[in-house]
Amino acid sequence: MKVAGKTAIVTGAAYGIGFAAARKFAEEGASVVIADIKGHERAAAELSKCAGTVVGLYADVTSDSSVAELVSETLTRFGSIDVLVNNAAISAELLPGPFESQSVEDWRRVYEVNAIGTFRMCRAVSPHMRARKWGRIINIASGTAFKGVPGLLHYVASKGAILSMTRTLATEFGSDNVLVNCVSPGFTLTESVLESQLGATYSPQAVATRIIKREAHAVNVANAIYFFATDEASFITGQTLAADGGSVFH
Repeated sequence: MKVAGKTAIVTGAAYGIGFAAARKFAEEGASVVIADIKGHERAAAELSKCAGTVVGLYADVTSDSSVAELVSETLTRFGSIDVLVNNAAISAELLPGPFESQSVEDWRRVYEVNAIGTFRMCRAVSPHMRARKWGRIINIASGTAFKGVPGLLHYVASKGAILSMTRTLATEFGSDNVLVNCVSPGFTLTESVLESQLGATYSPQAVATRIIKREAHAVNVANAIYFFATDEASFITGQTLAADGGSVFH
């Protein structure tokens, strides 16, 4: 119960890695806001028996007003925002293909959610966390940003942006004891991945690159996210933890 009494917002938390992270926080006694554009109420109901209080709120990270409403509603319900997990992203729905086939509109759509959405959320919680001189922000990148996986240039570039944003945000937040770190998952078998063509395309390649020769599941990433929210990580900021079975060294 290392986060008991804390409040965590997890974006994109109705499914996959976000849901696993929300479950971990709730099981450990935190109040958790499952923020998503769909499935948030169902996900919250599924975690209703956990030790912590869980609510599902609609949130669109591409909208300033929606993000502001999410933060306001969270503060009204719980009085604080201690942890922000920036997990919302466009990923499994993307179709792999040569970069020449990607349009500028495709790039804008991916960046609006994956990179600018993370910026919006950080900006929205900043006044509250700075005023309290305490906060934990955990961004979710991807091992593809280290490997340069072909076929998904817009997605890979957006996750590379997350790595750089994490380092810069850590320097800006540091004097206010708001720690900003990043978890970089390897290829993870979430529900959306299993329902798409990405699983068959990338899973065998991913396992082959790992020291630990097995598939990755959402809980493996959730445990790394949770670590950054605990006191054990209180002297760590601006860092990226690769939860990928030993596929990437940095």
